[in-house]
Amino acid sequence: MMTTPKKELAVAALQNGTVIDRIPSSALFKAVRILGIEKLDKHVTIGNNLESKKLGTKGIIKVADTFFPEDVLNRIALIAPTAKINIIRDFDVVEKFPVVLPQTIIGIVKCDNPKCITNNEPMKTRFELIDPKERVIRCHYCGHSVNAKEAQIK
Repeated sequence: MMTTPKKELAVAALQNGTVIDRIPSSALFKAVRILGIEKLDKHVTIGNNLESKKLGTKGIIKVADTFFPEDVLNRIALIAPTAKINIIRDFDVVEKFPVVLPQTIIGIVKCDNPKCITNNEPMKTRFELIDPKERVIRCHYCGHSVNAKEAQIK
């Protein structure tokens, strides 16, 4: 008698909503914070340290009945440039696209320069992408530069 190996989904299927896949495990909870998922009243499934052929381990976020604007999803490119977005309708993937690091990042990254006005006045930070290949961003106010993967998320 021959048995065939069964594959199981590590995270339950989603009828309608958004799936954010291929998030590096170390960046998963930063992605949750950037997207404000902890404030949603929808069904949310978060999987971490899941097996991944491309990343070794990965995180995944599934949010039922929620479709984020693309500019909001692209914010996670700061910390998860490998992330892929899947839009699900009636259990089928109807759209799939990678995240893209935005040219301007407002109110997400904390400036590391203690003298920066954003650390001393009640105002939103603003960073510009100055090197897309190396993912370097620069503070609009003080000129301090940082690699996106090392950026301190608010």
